[in-house]
Amino acid sequence: MAALSSAAPAHAQAGAAEPGSAASAAARKPGWINVPRITGRLQAADIGLVVNTADPASVQVGEYFARQRGLAPEQVLRIELPQRQSLTREEFERLRAAIDARFGPAIQALALAWTTPYAVECNSITGALALGFDGELCKQSCGMSRPSRYFNSPSLRPYTDFGMRPAMLLAARTVGQAKALIDRGVAADASLSVRGRPPVSVMLLTTDDVPRRVRTVLYPPAGLIRAVGVEVKVVPAAELANARRVLMVTTGSVRVQLDPAMDWVPGGVGDHLTSVGGDLYGNHDQSTALAWLDAGATASHGSVSEPCNHLQKFPHPQVLLLHYLQGATVLEAYWKSVAWPQQSLFVGEPLAAPFAPRLAPTAGASAPISAR
Repeated sequence: MAALSSAAPAHAQAGAAEPGSAASAAARKPGWINVPRITGRLQAADIGLVVNTADPASVQVGEYFARQRGLAPEQVLRIELPQRQSLTREEFERLRAAIDARFGPAIQALALAWTTPYAVECNSITGALALGFDGELCKQSCGMSRPSRYFNSPSLRPYTDFGMRPAMLLAARTVGQAKALIDRGVAADASLSVRGRPPVSVMLLTTDDVPRRVRTVLYPPAGLIRAVGVEVKVVPAAELANARRVLMVTTGSVRVQLDPAMDWVPGGVGDHLTSVGGDLYGNHDQSTALAWLDAGATASHGSVSEPCNHLQKFPHPQVLLLHYLQGATVLEAYWKSVAWPQQSLFVGEPLAAPFAPRLAPTAGASAPISAR
């Protein structure tokens, strides 16, 4: 990973996609930022599911996700795609056209039922589907990429408000692991909105890896957020092995040490800032977002091409956490935390919402999870 010079943009201010300087970020004292209040979240009816009919695993995973989340047939697009890491621009444009033709304005976000393809040249497939393919970025992948108007926004309808459908890849190494991932997402719903439960942990890790630890300037003060039962810890990476009831992990490193597996709660998220954490099967020696899912997380993030350490290209830990704590789905919380997501690959079960309000069951019906 190439480090930025002190003059290069390196800090995404919450509330806008405009960067400040690295120097101003370094000088900032730890503190909580303001994020907009949200009063609902994406529902299963808002999701369009895309299945690759050329991939038997995609077909099985797609069918399982649709069944577990109760998707209607019109919410599913079946299309034949190449089974390789990256699509060409022409292949991608055919996919995007098929999505636009299949899904109407009610579909606000996408679940992609496969692990490959995950890139479109230097763009991530999730970034390109939301923002359009950016070929100019491939000439200098460390440059500024298209800003996302969805970043730290209160929007509950990204397609309606911004004309973009944020996407998440249902990625896993096997069909069994993908089904387990989906089960974790379903189990997460409203699981942490129960009064009197034990606290959960947010692990904000410090390391000696100078170019990759830049997000530490975005860490809030450590302590217990009593209203939601969340203990925020800013600790060395070695402390991760002792963590219990883990909701979120943020770190920066080439490789992440996730063995033995952590004590995740359903809906747990983790990611590390490195060059190609989203290049899931690339020829490199870096840990990828799949490592987090393998270890029991429900969602993660990584870059598919060298982004340099622009903070805008990685999840802002406070924006991610504070949207998630308000009841957002993991897709919304992760997408709203990245200011420049063109190279960002978002992986996981998109509808997991552990802090969604829990509703009492009605007579003769199961208890739905609905927006406040």
